[in-house]
Amino acid sequence: MRLEKKATVVSMATATVLVMMKMIVGIMSGSVAVLASAIDSLLDLSVSMFNFFALHNSEKEADDKFNFGRSKIEPLASVIEGTIISLSGLFILYEALVKIIHARETEYLNTSIVVMIVSIVITAALVAYLNHVAKKTDNMVIRADALHYKTDLFTNAAILLALVLISVTSFGIIDPILGIAIAFYMIYSAYPIIKEGVLMLLDVALEKEDVEKIKTLLEHEKRITDYHFLKTRISGSDIFISVHIVFNVSISLYDAHLVSDDIERQLKELFPDKEVHSIIHLDPYDDSEINEDEH
Repeated sequence: MRLEKKATVVSMATATVLVMMKMIVGIMSGSVAVLASAIDSLLDLSVSMFNFFALHNSEKEADDKFNFGRSKIEPLASVIEGTIISLSGLFILYEALVKIIHARETEYLNTSIVVMIVSIVITAALVAYLNHVAKKTDNMVIRADALHYKTDLFTNAAILLALVLISVTSFGIIDPILGIAIAFYMIYSAYPIIKEGVLMLLDVALEKEDVEKIKTLLEHEKRITDYHFLKTRISGSDIFISVHIVFNVSISLYDAHLVSDDIERQLKELFPDKEVHSIIHLDPYDDSEINEDEH
């Protein structure tokens, strides 16, 4: 099993434990913050299950139906995960406003505090593990999952602080106010996840510095006279590069093909952690002006 898939299994198991603890205590105590955290953990579980499905399918080989593979499942999963985070934030906002209007005392404070401490410890361990996997694999689904649980870590810490303050001051209004703050933070944190996923689905080009690396490689290649129509896009863990390279008109097709193969190898070496797909068109002369309208 791939490391990324193992990470999603660990996430699912962790989320299941957190859901059971928080849901029971949240219902018993009547705390909006704890209940919101329980709902968020339930959504974490569903997201982790979807991520497992996404990673399982994205690694399938290209076939007659999907000629370029299924790598776009990864950014799609990222968009769905960000959307779920936003929707859960809106639900928490609603619950907090309801509690402000219809005040209800928070009960079982000591039990709630213990549960949140345990949740922080478990979530912190999971975030550290997911960050390790994300750094090692550079997988956007795992990075999104790590960010998701990192927001949980902050919200759990904030909820713990609120519960302690309520137990000391008896100011129950702290609970729904914190719920509102958590809701806005969740929506704010979801934005970059959704943005990155949408950009990939729209075939966004590589970052400027990565494109410059490709240009530098081509400009220092002495076996070609020029290049044009360089295009790039990123899709999940896959990078697609398309370019026309210009040769001296006297070169044989065999030799030109060897040069093209070598350039493909060098492009792969530029991005060792990605799957690089190169489409190189061989030109015996510069036809960029002739074919400009087509590109």
